[in-house]
Parts: sequence; structure tokens; C-alpha cells
Amino acid sequence: METTPDPAATAGLAAGGPADAILSEEDRASVERLLRDADAHGVQLRFIRRGQANSLQEAAAAVGVEPREIVKTLVARAKVTQTTKEHSYVLALIPGDRQVDWAKLRRLAGMKKMSMTAPEEAVEATGHRPGTITPFGAESAEGVRWPIYADESITGRIAMGAGAAGLSLFVDSAALFAAYDVVTADITRTAPPG
Repeated sequence: METTPDPAATAGLAAGGPADAILSEEDRASVERLLRDADAHGVQLRFIRRGQANSLQEAAAAVGVEPREIVKTLVARAKVTQTTKEHSYVLALIPGDRQVDWAKLRRLAGMKKMSMTAPEEAVEATGHRPGTITPFGAESAEGVRWPIYADESITGRIAMGAGAAGLSLFVDSAALFAAYDVVTADITRTAPPG
């Protein structure tokens, strides 16, 4: 398996390419950062442009996958100690048709308290805007990378956020998990219908 980003799949995403007319400056910087990160980790990515989706089913249809193959990257704030306000973050990779089980994730991460971040805090923690968050290039402004946990049901080729609105990326989950030392376990529960 080729382990570097596919130039044909990423052509036009760099500055000066056709995507410049589509991507905002902020989105372009986010995509370029994730491309550099994937390349440094030897992970091949493939991008697809997509329109706005109003549901998981619409999003899955737009990129030609089943809802379970869309993987959400959630940013969780974890309290480090009981006596200080010190905190850390973790990234949780969750299949589109499931939801995070906070008790399972807290136990796995060894944290007593954990919650979703506010949108601004997610940007601060990862450098990506909500709706575009991906493990690739996700780090704080200080260069801090956070532990990544994934539900054990995630296998094969997956679609996920690509650092910019209107883009999704495809990646082999095994390549992602190996390159980024992702911890896999049962961290989800069935999502309610709708």
C-alpha cells in the first residue's frame, strides 16, 4: 500500500491551485497543515468536494458511503486533577451512526471528568473549525498533540472531516491508527433514531 499522500487526490488544494477560489484563507491553512502532518506520518489521504448536508444520511450519500463509515472527530475536555483547574484534551473518533459513551471514554482515558468543548475551545485545541475537525494536523497553537481514542467498530476505509468546509477526506483506518498511536476500544453506544 502506498503510504504518502496521493498527488492526484490533493492537487488543487495547495496555494495557487483551483481550490484557492473555494477555500478561505483559514481553511487553506488548515488543509495545508493536515497534508504536511499526514505526509510526515506516511498516511495516504484522498479528498472529495461535497455540498452542505443537513443529516448524516445526506452526508453519507454525498460522499458515497454508509453512515457508519463517516467518522466524527470529537474534541473532549478532560479535567486533569480535582484540586486545580488544569485540563487536557482528547480526540474521540466515533462512527457516524453511533454516539460517544462518556463513561467508557473517561475510564479508558483515566479521567474523572470529561465533556465536549465549546466550538472556540475546539479550534484552540486542534486548529480546525467544528465540522472540519480531523486528527490530521490537529494540535494547539503551542504544538501540543492530544491522545486519540477510536471506537473499535471503525475498520477499513473511512470518511472524515478534512480541515475545510465542503471537503471530506478518505483514509484507511488501520493506517491512521498505526501512524498516530490511536487507542481502540468500545467507547460508543447506539445513537437514538433521527
